[in-house]
Amino acid sequence: MFSKNKDAAVRHGMIDATEGVIWKQLLRFFYPIALGTLFQLLYNMADAVVVGRFVGKEALAAVGGSASTLITLVVGLFTGLASGATVIIAQFYGARDKEKVSVAVGNAITISLLLGALITVAGIWLAPVALAWMRTPVDTMAQAISYLQICFCAGIPMILYNMGSGILRAVGDSRRPLLYLIVCCFINIGLDILFVAVFKWGVAGAAFATALAQLFSAFLVMFTLFRDDDCYRLRLCNLRPEARTMQSILHIGIPAGFQSCMYALSNIIIMTAINDLNTNFVAAWSAIGKIDSIFWMLISAFGLSLLTVVGQNYGAGNVERVKKSMHSCLLMAFGMTTIIAACMVLFGRPLMLLFVDDALVIDIGMKMMYFFAPSYFAYVCIEIFANSLRGIGDSTVPAIITCVGICVLRVLWVLYLTPFLNFVPAWIAICSSYPASWILTSSAFIIYYPISCRKRGCWRVPPEKLEAVDGI
Repeated sequence: MFSKNKDAAVRHGMIDATEGVIWKQLLRFFYPIALGTLFQLLYNMADAVVVGRFVGKEALAAVGGSASTLITLVVGLFTGLASGATVIIAQFYGARDKEKVSVAVGNAITISLLLGALITVAGIWLAPVALAWMRTPVDTMAQAISYLQICFCAGIPMILYNMGSGILRAVGDSRRPLLYLIVCCFINIGLDILFVAVFKWGVAGAAFATALAQLFSAFLVMFTLFRDDDCYRLRLCNLRPEARTMQSILHIGIPAGFQSCMYALSNIIIMTAINDLNTNFVAAWSAIGKIDSIFWMLISAFGLSLLTVVGQNYGAGNVERVKKSMHSCLLMAFGMTTIIAACMVLFGRPLMLLFVDDALVIDIGMKMMYFFAPSYFAYVCIEIFANSLRGIGDSTVPAIITCVGICVLRVLWVLYLTPFLNFVPAWIAICSSYPASWILTSSAFIIYYPISCRKRGCWRVPPEKLEAVDGI
């Protein structure tokens, strides 16, 4: 274990992914991240559940509709930038370069502070404009503006937590980010009930609860980085930008963040089309968005696990394990998708009742759920291939593939093709853009992946070496 204090490394559950059985190492990363994503799901669902049950379907539409889509855009940008730091730090960590790990940690936090401040100001200022542009229903507009502006006040804590968690995962510590998330999840739920159900602050109360919980989560992860006496310790001297390190982080982080933003921007176009229907469809869409986030967060957990495993092994020069890690992760991701799709079909109605008791909204939501669940399989290759490529330092082309295959296609579909699909219900015409874009983008990744691997020496491996890879 590459740690100044091996006892501390063991105590914190840090993982060296360059050794051991590959699928077991993937699962050792996956379980904490997956459990964390489930608590992240509760974290995100708490606002929608509480306001939906205690305020009404208009409040649910305000929290889970346009405002939620815009927040997802910002979080996607943060997560993408954090993945850039995760890859660079994981590669330095795998190469056993303590000094570069320390410098990269400081530069990652500097990026977080600068970007968080920018997003906070821009978000508060532009929230009303963005919501109006998305044609948010009039009966939810005021509540949506209030919720969005309060949430943007926590822009810096939001990115600090994501970046700090990415740093800890890069060095094999996925346990403490999970613990911090669990604590803050319960804080958010408790404050939601207090502010909304007891104090009757409505949507604003849910936003304050989220902002305060994010502030506390950022404090916990930053306290860890300042306190730990190891190569990833945050030192004030390393907050000064170092050109090559900053460039390396942004070289991977910006395309990844851009890719996530493109997802969100295409969803904004679709959300705008859904807003043109009526509040019942917006409320149903909001509930479905929270329910199917189970799939998105778990598939993301597989992607983040693979990102770290590939990053460490590529940095250590273990190219044989890079390809095998991707294959193992792909099989496990398909298995998980089968389980989730079946559960959504079987237990969709009870899940809908968590958010709203309006019969019409529930019926609309169930139709949407039956439509989406079987199509998730088409997305799996996108997440796994993209994170494997980012782990070996290839981030730009995957971002371009995603932008064209998913974002551009969805926008063209909604703007130009949907009007001609008048022989099916409007929501089906709109939502069909999802599986169509997933199939196209997955096909592009399947073609591009071996090309990139060959360029980076991760594809053609002598048979005798493949047989000797430990743990396969």
